[in-house]
Amino acid sequence: MEITELTPAERRIRDAFPHGEGVDFREGPDEDASEGHGWGPERTIRADVLAALLLAAPAPTGRVAELNVKGARITGKLNLKYADVEHAIRLRGCWFERKPQLFGARLRTLDLSDSALPGLTASTVSVDITLRLSRCRLTGPVRLGGARIAGALFLRRAVIAVEAAEEGDEAPLQFNHAAIGADVIATGLTVHGQTKINGATVGGQINFDDARLLAPGATALQAETITVGTDLRAMRLEARGLVNLTGSRIPGQLNLAYARFTNPEGVALRASSCVAGEMWLRDCPPIEGSVNLRRSTFDLLHAEPGAWPDRIRLDGLTYRTLAPLLPAEQRLPLLEREESGYLPYAYEQLAAAYRTVGDEAAARSVQLAKLRRHRRTRPRHMRLWGLLQDATVGYGFRPLRAAAWLLLLVLTGSIAYGLHHPRPLKPGEAPDFNPVFYTIDLLLPIIGFGQEEAFAPGGWYQWLSYLLIVTGWILATTTAAGVSRSLQRQ
Repeated sequence: MEITELTPAERRIRDAFPHGEGVDFREGPDEDASEGHGWGPERTIRADVLAALLLAAPAPTGRVAELNVKGARITGKLNLKYADVEHAIRLRGCWFERKPQLFGARLRTLDLSDSALPGLTASTVSVDITLRLSRCRLTGPVRLGGARIAGALFLRRAVIAVEAAEEGDEAPLQFNHAAIGADVIATGLTVHGQTKINGATVGGQINFDDARLLAPGATALQAETITVGTDLRAMRLEARGLVNLTGSRIPGQLNLAYARFTNPEGVALRASSCVAGEMWLRDCPPIEGSVNLRRSTFDLLHAEPGAWPDRIRLDGLTYRTLAPLLPAEQRLPLLEREESGYLPYAYEQLAAAYRTVGDEAAARSVQLAKLRRHRRTRPRHMRLWGLLQDATVGYGFRPLRAAAWLLLLVLTGSIAYGLHHPRPLKPGEAPDFNPVFYTIDLLLPIIGFGQEEAFAPGGWYQWLSYLLIVTGWILATTTAAGVSRSLQRQ
């Protein structure tokens, strides 16, 4: 094609390009580019003309050339594969007949905001400044795998809905192993199908606030081993399908506050082996599907008990503090939902979190719940010994319980033997009978007041003495076991 064979619309662009001036074909600022297939020849531009300008046209001295077009109907394929383009490309509010081909290209900046495209092929593209796809309507996949963008990637309120002919293609949005120097701004983004960003490196934050990632029964967000410079935000996210953040590194916040996760037949949220400064699940509706946070590490984990589903996997989860600060009784039922069964570490971690904030009573409650849960996993004869320790001294966490039992037994024995004195073994040599100290003599095996050896009860009072002796030994043994356990913890 000769550069002279141009339509009036194309000549306008050719004349404006060297001077960096804009050409606006729109009839109004709110025009919808998705209706661009019906625009007439007065605003129709061949993609080959745009490519020829970008690759060949020099700029006048003292001017910066720029392709700046709004509201054009672009026919044919804009093919800049492997091209080295020195000029800014701004094709905003345009309608594209075919998906642009930017594979391996090096661009200064690319702005396709408000445009309607049948997809975008830009794998391994290199962009010196920013790539903008805000408010775009795309009916085919966006391929940005291996892209290198020095600035930010903008996907604000873009809609990617792959048509039926593209259903067998790869994920509608993917920038696997991309390197983005600044932020990924995808607030309000809607993707019908999978979003894949595995292995991406983002120097700033990733922002999916108010996004809708819709892949029911499949993977909505595949973001394994991503590295983020600051935060990953997804407040008010609606995710239908699995959200997979396995192995991600996020030094700031992983903020999923108010997000809705729906994948009833499988895993709704997988963030295993993650490292993040803070993870926020604040005010989330109950998660539909299971949650997997195995082997992850967070400085702060903020989650209300009502957000957790019936199936969770927390094996190896480590956190320093847990918010909001709630009584242990509200947190403990969560540990019963562990798919792997009884996990001692989960209880130890929860107890440590309470100790971090100085709530020793809650920490003891967690430790007691741990031992009670462990008791259910042991053989029947070992459960009986555990029940005795629990009933008497609460496994060492309720030492006053032993004192209460002792007081009750002393009171019972004192009343019984006070009403009916046992006979002296050696009349005339026995000391004066004291029912309180006689009962204490029976109960406490290591203390002697000379009462037990001097008197012998009869009848059912003898059986009462046997009961007091056995009970005393049980109390002494269980108390010693509880004290030993407490010392070992310290």
